[in-house]
Amino acid sequence: MIVVTRLNGGQFGVNPDLVQRIDSAPDTILTLIDGSKFIVEESMQEVIDRVNEHRSLLLARARELKAEPRFEVVQDQDDDGAEDEHPLAPAVPLRPRSR
Repeated sequence: MIVVTRLNGGQFGVNPDLVQRIDSAPDTILTLIDGSKFIVEESMQEVIDRVNEHRSLLLARARELKAEPRFEVVQDQDDDGAEDEHPLAPAVPLRPRSR
């Protein structure tokens, strides 16, 4: 999320992946992919910088997680310590939609 400021001073978070367009006429208007529009105090360049910073942080975090995995993959075992042949439950078939 990026935090932006309404013209009345209130702040709110916007998912930058949902921003379709940023207009500057003269106020900055964020248009989301669902058509919602928000007028914000920040300039167009400030919003773009915040979106770029957000995406940079996500990429950096992804690289950190890839370089140093924090989870260990373990085999599922029975009570007697033997590995299960089928550790996952069988798949459940989907029902066709009724019309």
